[in-house]
Amino acid sequence: MQALAKFNRVIGALIIREMITRYGRSWGGYVWAILEPVGIILILALAFSQIVRSPAIGSSFVFFYATGYIPFHFFHETASSAGTSVSVNRPLLQLPMVTALDVVLARVLLSLITLIVVAIIIYSGLMILIDEAVRLSYGNLCSAFASGAILGLGVGMINAPLFEFLPAWRQVWGIISRPLFIISGVFFTFEELPEKVRELLWWNPLIHVVGEARRGFYPTYDGDYVTILYPTLLGAAMTVLGAAVLIRHRSRLTEVQ
Repeated sequence: MQALAKFNRVIGALIIREMITRYGRSWGGYVWAILEPVGIILILALAFSQIVRSPAIGSSFVFFYATGYIPFHFFHETASSAGTSVSVNRPLLQLPMVTALDVVLARVLLSLITLIVVAIIIYSGLMILIDEAVRLSYGNLCSAFASGAILGLGVGMINAPLFEFLPAWRQVWGIISRPLFIISGVFFTFEELPEKVRELLWWNPLIHVVGEARRGFYPTYDGDYVTILYPTLLGAAMTVLGAAVLIRHRSRLTEVQ
């Protein structure tokens, strides 16, 4: 119980510190956390509404892209927060009570809390302002967001030590990760792709995350291809592997410049 209480105090203190450093002491940082995804969704809706007559599902471009971007945003923000947690908090690793896992968990927990609040605000606002035939399935939504967050945590846990021991990996990962937004089903559905492309993209775990989220909104969307266990188990496996590396090389992480 004493160890658990100590762990809770450390995580709580790290979360408060992260809130101040990331969002500042004013509401401006939190407002931007909402405006950023809203802006991207509106840009996508405006751009593609000039190209195609109607979205692949439903009648609202804004709602369609919101159902694709927000679950992707869960993955992207979680992976980014976890991957950079060690480098931005390295001075704290000199303290005997703080470990690399502590800073990763604190940073990710804050990101998840923020992401959940942002998702609730955006989706609630869209359902009030836009007349779209949706039927919420909370089971599908929760599994999609949880799977995206777990996958992001796993990728971030792998990247965290790689960013420290192999600095060039930051640039490599930046190049690799850029196409993810395009090939993850944010602005298209899996079913409308050619069969050969579907066979290849099925292995992209984010395709399943986005498809599961859309099944949670659109009652007419089956998404039979979705295997949500795939990204979940993949993310869990990478999380365990990354955590093992962080624990094994704790002393080296404090020495990296």
